[in-house]
Amino acid sequence: MGPWPDERHALAEDLRRIVGARLLDPLDILFGDDGDDGDGGADTRLRDRLAARAGQWADVLLGDDDRAAAFLAIRLVSALYPGDGPFDPPAAWWGTPLGRAVARRAGHPAAAAVPVTVAAAMLGITRQGVHDLVRRHKLDRDAAGAIITDSIRARLVTRSAPGGQG
Repeated sequence: MGPWPDERHALAEDLRRIVGARLLDPLDILFGDDGDDGDGGADTRLRDRLAARAGQWADVLLGDDDRAAAFLAIRLVSALYPGDGPFDPPAAWWGTPLGRAVARRAGHPAAAAVPVTVAAAMLGITRQGVHDLVRRHKLDRDAAGAIITDSIRARLVTRSAPGGQG
């Protein structure tokens, strides 16, 4: 499942932006100006390393190794969104390049089943579209009526495979 160049670039840029904002920017605030005149201080080296690593992460998330991609997706979510409660991003997050990659490679890292609204966001469709897929047995529900995340992930993998159906 080789990535399209645009998809890889968008994912790498999203990773660079979000890791920078969530991890490096707070360090800049805490450590303040170290007197570096811009000629390659620690901040510059970290941001250069992040730019290179974001490309590597995008390659793994979009690559052929399902296990490595799932583990990386979960590692990124854990590092970027730490907290005492379960991972519960806003619905719009699933539409970002990182959100789409996480949904496709790991499903929902913190839930075996999700409400229809979250399933719709993960799939990039309407709630009515989710209901239609359930009715046609293309998505599964749990006993409480939530959409099983493994069926969402399977649907995303099928759609992204060469010749996949929408």
